[in-house]
Amino acid sequence: MATTAEDVRTIALSLPGSSEKLAWGMPTFRVGGTDGKSGKIFVALGDDDTSIGVKCPKEDREELIGAEPEKFFIRAGHDDNYAWLRVRLAAVEDAAELRSILTDSWLQAAPKRLIAAHPELSG
Repeated sequence: MATTAEDVRTIALSLPGSSEKLAWGMPTFRVGGTDGKSGKIFVALGDDDTSIGVKCPKEDREELIGAEPEKFFIRAGHDDNYAWLRVRLAAVEDAAELRSILTDSWLQAAPKRLIAAHPELSG
């Protein structure tokens, strides 16, 4: 069963300290802001709600794309210099896999104190 933009929203907002804010005309999900709307983006919905962008170390992207090119990709010319990876929602197996992807991204963006307060997310 394919995951949806609504699944992304539900899971992203369930992560500690997360909030939603429109940017570039698209929903983004952030963590660590003091006002509930600022903070670092850890996931952004794509233009047509069929993909998301998540934080991913640049050195890990090639391996992920090579292993599952139907699921992971970058938009050449746009993502080249950023630590982001795109994920096709239709290729995500289920909500558990989506939660894992979003949690990994959250861990890269969340403040250290917030991560320390939620050790269950680091395991």
